[in-house]
Amino acid sequence: MKEIKIALVGYKFMGKAHSFAYRNAGVFFDLPARPVMQVLCGRSEKPLRIACEKFGWAEFETDWKKVVKRSDIDLIDVATPPNAHKDIVIEAAREGKVVFCEKPLAATLDDAYAMLDAVERYGVKHALCFNYRKLPAVALAHQLISQGKLGKIYHMRAVYLQDWITDPEFPLVWRLQKEVAGSGAHGDLNAHLIDLARFLVGEFEEVVGLSQTFVRERPLLEEKGDLTTGLVVTEKSSKKGAVTVDDATLFLARFENGALGSFEATRFAPGRKNGQRFEINGSRGSLVFNLENLNELQFYSQDDPENLRGFRTILTTEAAHPYAGNWWPAGHIIGYGESFVNMVADVISSVATNQNPSPNFHDGVRCQEVLKAVEDSIIKRQWVKVK
Repeated sequence: MKEIKIALVGYKFMGKAHSFAYRNAGVFFDLPARPVMQVLCGRSEKPLRIACEKFGWAEFETDWKKVVKRSDIDLIDVATPPNAHKDIVIEAAREGKVVFCEKPLAATLDDAYAMLDAVERYGVKHALCFNYRKLPAVALAHQLISQGKLGKIYHMRAVYLQDWITDPEFPLVWRLQKEVAGSGAHGDLNAHLIDLARFLVGEFEEVVGLSQTFVRERPLLEEKGDLTTGLVVTEKSSKKGAVTVDDATLFLARFENGALGSFEATRFAPGRKNGQRFEINGSRGSLVFNLENLNELQFYSQDDPENLRGFRTILTTEAAHPYAGNWWPAGHIIGYGESFVNMVADVISSVATNQNPSPNFHDGVRCQEVLKAVEDSIIKRQWVKVK
């Protein structure tokens, strides 16, 4: 069987998720090529060495520039913070590698344009990890809408609610620093909602938004050596630094097809750990999805007999549902990690058959254009057209 040798840059949260996907894609999917977990790359050697062994990579490297130049690597997977995406992607594309990147595509719209230009100029395949598209329930929602089951779409309302930074003493991690993350809840959480909206409803026409940073200073983190393990550990300092991103961003939208949308992303919703939810209303019916019940899709149809109308809950674990037939027998649910397995299976299959994966950098740029339009509308306090 053909092999696709992978180098993954980043070994923490997303690095773990992507490693899980590469290890399991060939177990659950009949792939036209085998992903080979060749190199894991990161900055700190000791924790990287541990992750390499734990996740199942053949070797590790601390210099990504050496990795992208290796002739035995076919695909570079970028799972770093957003500010590092551009340089790695452009160099990987120049070396002729397939590029698979975490969302958002970049820290800024200009960087996103430069990355798309690079993969097109060097003619390499490219993919973007909007993994929620790959959940059976979301893919089924796409099918139902494409088949006209909802009729003309009127509304989409979506929220992504978390609570992990409600404590004002929570430290100033990289996600709260604009120079690294690009933005806060907006670029992290609204990016997913925007991609789902484009996937399910269509392209954005114009937006208007508002945002707020509720806690403007947080304790800094200091690195210290642990004499017992030899590892570098981070601890909270008594000093504080400025939070330079949004804690919450809300916006309204008009779609090109005439539908209306409302979107809310916040990290200040106590009790909501990963509360992503959307509802779509059309002339013939409605759909509701809740990430915390990710195997279920609620569907209401005006075509049902009047005395039987109501939201039905579809458990999306049957072989008839997208991706589900590759997993367990009907009724045996899948979880968050499996969305990455589905994503990687699609990427490997597309690359092996000489097709560009979906979603890809075009989707990343479109998402980034909406993110930027919302940011501009907040500054201008007016509706802004999406490019």
